[in-house]
Amino acid sequence: MMASEEKQHRTIEPVNHEVREQARLHVDQLTKPLGSLGRLEELAIELAGMTGEAFPVVTPPGVLVFAADHGVAVEGISAYPQEVTAQMVLNMAHGGAGINVFARQIGALQKVVDVGVCSPVEAPGVYSKRIRAASGNMLREAAMSVEEAERSLAVGIEMAEAIIDEGAKVLIVGEVGIGNTTASSAVLAALTGADPQTIVGRGTGLDDAGWQRKKAVVREALALHKPDADKPLDVLAKVGGLEIGAMAGAILGAASRRVPVLLDGFIATVAALLAVKIDAGVSDYLIAGHRSQEPGHAFVLEALGKEPLLDLHLRLGEGSGAAVAFPIVEAAARMIKEMATFASAGVSDR
Repeated sequence: MMASEEKQHRTIEPVNHEVREQARLHVDQLTKPLGSLGRLEELAIELAGMTGEAFPVVTPPGVLVFAADHGVAVEGISAYPQEVTAQMVLNMAHGGAGINVFARQIGALQKVVDVGVCSPVEAPGVYSKRIRAASGNMLREAAMSVEEAERSLAVGIEMAEAIIDEGAKVLIVGEVGIGNTTASSAVLAALTGADPQTIVGRGTGLDDAGWQRKKAVVREALALHKPDADKPLDVLAKVGGLEIGAMAGAILGAASRRVPVLLDGFIATVAALLAVKIDAGVSDYLIAGHRSQEPGHAFVLEALGKEPLLDLHLRLGEGSGAAVAFPIVEAAARMIKEMATFASAGVSDR
């Protein structure tokens, strides 16, 4: 834990090693050659340790999408105008976005949360938890105050608690916001010392000139603000985003409730790294859903020590890649619960 003001969440307990071992012994008794279900076996055992249940339940999953705008968007770091954020939130409210499709497919609980869109979106199903209308332009000023950064974490914790109380057994966090890969790149570089030249991607599809501009913006913002890598809230406040803070808070909230977090792409995984910097115990509750095409994603996955379940060349965000990966998590849980043991099936294991 860094600073006392960052401890807004409950204590995060270590995974249950006793239950984890029980699950491992049970998996080894299932009617299959040892280790023949590979990563699914490891995943089932991890889920048991996270939840404290030898037969973990992962359905229904819960999807939280946090929306916010970024002041840095005026610097020409996105192929899309800032109005797209509000339009996409409205699309999500109507069930037409990619994440809506995949969330319906997996029977997920869904919530869309406005934490700082420029224009408030008033529509059924959109939760208004607005902290401010967009972050500040990090090239000219801090993205937000430390107090606003704290509030973004608190919103995430609150929404995670709400969806878990409704029954969510696994949490997926996603985001929408023009400029958010720029903010995520800056947060990642600040926390790890990574070179912006290496980790900054094209985001929504920048041309070469826009891409070089985006790299320069990240470098210049870091040089201007000098965020302190040992103080996650300082990093979030200076070069982050409201939705990045909210996702980090939601991840903290889920881990404190022993609810596994299935990670989406670059932005969500940077938020997870931020959560881990706030409380290292979070790391044991993270599952990497997929590997994004954003170049920084491979870097942040390595920093977290996580191997993704899928690599489908996705880069949409919104939580979409994690939702697509969820059936693999469900398969692992079904395997350990429903598959017969050698003894119960009367099959010889010799």
